[in-house]
Amino acid sequence: MRRYLAVGLDCYLCMVAGGLLVRPYADSATLPRAVGLLIVPVLVLSFLNQVVLTSVVGAGVGKLIMGIRVVSLPDVGRPGPGQLVRRWLYGLCWLPLRPWYGLRTRSAGSGGAGGPGPRTGCEESGAYGDPYGLRQVLRTDLTAHRRAVAGRAG
Repeated sequence: MRRYLAVGLDCYLCMVAGGLLVRPYADSATLPRAVGLLIVPVLVLSFLNQVVLTSVVGAGVGKLIMGIRVVSLPDVGRPGPGQLVRRWLYGLCWLPLRPWYGLRTRSAGSGGAGGPGPRTGCEESGAYGDPYGLRQVLRTDLTAHRRAVAGRAG
């Protein structure tokens, strides 16, 4: 549940910040122009949050608030910028279509991940899978893991 709350929080913060940046210009713009004005800052803020901030501190704003960190598997280290950019593009393109795929799969009578329907890339790596070798973990679990590894090495 924390993951979904973190994603929702990230989306909300990007939309609010983008809206505040565009507000002075949106009053005089037509609707299509106002939408275009809003999309650019929201995408830039999303990129800064999901890629730049995650590569620097290990999580975006929503994940930091919810106590989640993003780690690279199998070394449980900080993810690289390439992984984060691919993951951001994946989320940007695939996640908005997820409800459509769910409805389409239900209408086709599929029983889940093993049945017919579109493959999402998460079936191979479990419910919390990520197609780019990244995992979201609780900060407390990550701290405990690092202490255990340091205890074995020392």
